[in-house]
Amino acid sequence: MRRLLELTLLCTACCVLPPALAQEAGEGRDDGRIRVVPAENVKIEYAQVLRVEPVYQTLRASRTEERCDEPAPAAKEQPAGEPKDPGVFTRMFDSVKGMFTDEKEAPPAAPAPVPPRNCRLVQVDRQFQRPIAYDVDYVYKGTKYRSRLAEDPGNRLRIRVSVTPWEADAPLPATP
Repeated sequence: MRRLLELTLLCTACCVLPPALAQEAGEGRDDGRIRVVPAENVKIEYAQVLRVEPVYQTLRASRTEERCDEPAPAAKEQPAGEPKDPGVFTRMFDSVKGMFTDEKEAPPAAPAPVPPRNCRLVQVDRQFQRPIAYDVDYVYKGTKYRSRLAEDPGNRLRIRVSVTPWEADAPLPATP
């Protein structure tokens, strides 16, 4: 079992080692220098926010509603002899008088016929706006910048400052 494990490791090393050596030899043949990629120097600072402009998304929606034309309600007609709004004493007197007399109450009046309503379906369009981003103008060390952010940062904006030496033919470091 141990021999099988050693043989597997040896085969893996034989497959991986030659391409790695060829790559290393190819880099050294160009100019004989070893390339060093400098580390990125990063710090967090704050910038002063000058202006924030919301960016809106416009949403449109429509739905169908029923609209009816209703006739104007008819005014109730009261007999000329009765006051329009009886007072407290009048109502109290009428209720006591009803207890001592044999008068039967008149049956309630039949409700007035309701005229037919004219209804139709109408499409109603609505428009909504919601902020989806913010264009932010800010100043850092005397230089004005503009960025589009997901949230309103307030008066100060936390920024990431990165400083790396520039080399003419060096590859740019990958940004996260």
